[in-house]
Amino acid sequence: MAWANQYRRSDESRRAILDAALAQCREVGYESVSIEAVARRAGAGKQTIYRWWPSKGVLLLDAVVSLGSDSESFPDTGDVVADLTAQMTRAARTMSSPTIGPVLFGLLGAAHHDTALAERLDRDLLGPRREACVARLRAARERGELAADVDETLLMEQLYGLLYYRSLVIRKPPTSAYVRRHVAGLLGGHAGRPRARRKD
Repeated sequence: MAWANQYRRSDESRRAILDAALAQCREVGYESVSIEAVARRAGAGKQTIYRWWPSKGVLLLDAVVSLGSDSESFPDTGDVVADLTAQMTRAARTMSSPTIGPVLFGLLGAAHHDTALAERLDRDLLGPRREACVARLRAARERGELAADVDETLLMEQLYGLLYYRSLVIRKPPTSAYVRRHVAGLLGGHAGRPRARRKD
């Protein structure tokens, strides 16, 4: 029983620290977040935070991952345009979220100067979404929805790339209408001929 209580307190402390890190980033921006401020906000000790997370970047990355964003989940209804439009709309909303957006873009910037953070960012956040997108595009190609010679990896990069360009470079977060035009135009240029279903 004592062990269970200790585990519960530890889990509650971790959640409080993750929530405090997200709130701090939302208020002051990624660069101004400090472990000291997060510790005060969470009512935790600095050493507790450093025992679980080696750096501010890793702490904030885990905070984002802990939210369990559904932008990693790709629907497969058999209509690749509709499915990718739905998923890219969720991704665009995640990027423009006042809670997740500042952390995500801060992590992307910090990763340029921190190899360990870059590797962990790709492993825990970016990589799974990239692989899920490629898998969904591959399924569409195999069903004939996309051309047989389509490059799924390149298409995935084009799908996400414009969202990041809009959000990071020109600071005009993509709207739902924009995402619909983007996906329809891009996938329409790679359309294949759906295979006829066999009659039983």
